[in-house]
Amino acid sequence: MANVVDIVTDLVNPILDELTFELVDIEYVKEGKNWFLRVFIDKEGGIDINECALVSEKLGEKLDTVEPDPIPQAYFLEVSSPGAERPLKKEADYEQAIGEYINISFYQAVNGEKQYQGFLEKLDKETLTLRVKIKTQEKTMEFERKNIAKARLAIQF
Repeated sequence: MANVVDIVTDLVNPILDELTFELVDIEYVKEGKNWFLRVFIDKEGGIDINECALVSEKLGEKLDTVEPDPIPQAYFLEVSSPGAERPLKKEADYEQAIGEYINISFYQAVNGEKQYQGFLEKLDKETLTLRVKIKTQEKTMEFERKNIAKARLAIQF
């Protein structure tokens, strides 16, 4: 049987295509004693609460019709915007983030650090180049993409 995220992806994509929204991410996680199915969506100019509610309603209806039930335990369905610190998941996300301030974290420390923040200067299939500020100096650093666990847009303070 396919996992919950795959099933929900297949169910939500036609809804989002019809509305010209983009699927950013799906999480199915247990927090405490509760399960949460979180669907993050976006569109050019941003998503509003009414659009999230519309997708939630349509997806909820579809989930209720799937047999056998892909999520037999009780769960909370949350549909929302990815927010200002949107995750970078797909190649297109990375390409759109060139020139933007991002945060990357690693599976294992690189140069003694588990994460870096800086401006994404360039990327290719194997590497990603960030312009980071270390103390008072700006430095350009290149990282192997295979070592990156997570990447997201970041807010610069």
